[in-house]
Amino acid sequence: MTADVYRLTTANRLMIADFLDGLDDAAWTEETLCDGWTVHHLAAHFVQPMLIGFGRFFLASFRYRGDTARTVDHFTRRLAQRPRGELTTLLRARAGDRVDPPRVGPMGPFAETCVHLRDIARPLGLDADVPVEHWRILLDYLTSPAAAPALTPPGRLAGLRLVATDIDWAAGDGALVSGPAEALGMAITGRRAALADLSGPGVTRLR
Repeated sequence: MTADVYRLTTANRLMIADFLDGLDDAAWTEETLCDGWTVHHLAAHFVQPMLIGFGRFFLASFRYRGDTARTVDHFTRRLAQRPRGELTTLLRARAGDRVDPPRVGPMGPFAETCVHLRDIARPLGLDADVPVEHWRILLDYLTSPAAAPALTPPGRLAGLRLVATDIDWAAGDGALVSGPAEALGMAITGRRAALADLSGPGVTRLR
């Protein structure tokens, strides 16, 4: 399974590099669903795991009192100073890198290719997405006990029955939340913009 996740992550990174190269200058300055980050920032963030090793990240985190989110933002903004062409070239060249971050493992980088692509495409009104089967894999992970708290905070899905309407997938017990697999994955990982694509009595609770 781990080898499959690495393979899918590589394919997604290559597809994302093509997608980013197809955007014009104006699109690269647009805001994404990630607060305070433009498309350019997210392009930089895609290459961060391959360029910034754990040791360097750990040392930098002391500046931010161990705050992972602030440390990630620090490196993303530094990498975003590079030209867009350099970032997409790096993404292609390092697409096959097998990154295994502490606490999240290979599923972390895989999840980022799925979710962050839509963090860019949704605000731009574009359909660019990973294959729906990738969302099935990610949903299985996000709703499992193994899910990293950074992706699925404890208690977020308590009392909810999640049902995908475009693939044969369901998980959990309780108030129904139904919709496309992509919207479920985005909402589970905290993207409120995806809630409009979901229905059922459990949506209010998930919100």
